[in-house]
Amino acid sequence: MSLRPIADSDLPFLRELYASTRVNELAPVPWSSDQKVAFLNQQFDCQHRAYTQGYPGASLDLIFEDGEPVGRFYVHRRPGDLRIIDIALIPGARNRGIGAHCLRALLEEARALGVTVSIHVEHSNPAVRLYRRLGFQSVDASGVYVQMEWRPDADSDSSSSTGLGEQSARPR
Repeated sequence: MSLRPIADSDLPFLRELYASTRVNELAPVPWSSDQKVAFLNQQFDCQHRAYTQGYPGASLDLIFEDGEPVGRFYVHRRPGDLRIIDIALIPGARNRGIGAHCLRALLEEARALGVTVSIHVEHSNPAVRLYRRLGFQSVDASGVYVQMEWRPDADSDSSSSTGLGEQSARPR
């Protein structure tokens, strides 16, 4: 597994990845396929712009496995905190430990720096279980998202071999 900064040439993959994280959410919506694609394209464009403009200097990386892109891992390194902006994997790469590997590496970086790691994630996202296993604690659970935080002095199971079952962890 490896990471590489995103490039404009990665936008088609990132667009498809984003759409894959919204399939279940849009399934009951009575729109045509064309309407769903148009909506997802608009939503991706807005999200991508928000990430690139709202988090200056953030690491916006593609996740590769065996030379093929399988996801994205976006992190904003701030004084005192490493904020996970987003982590998402294509369906075939979920629940295989790839996301957990990325998270453990980030936790080790944070431990070495003595800083927290934070993320906002939807309450219903299956990845919440993984974050808890890795030692993240809920610090704010208002609205659709729960803000979770990992502290370097907290007990965590960052050495366990669990898979990442999330579709996407989007910030609020």
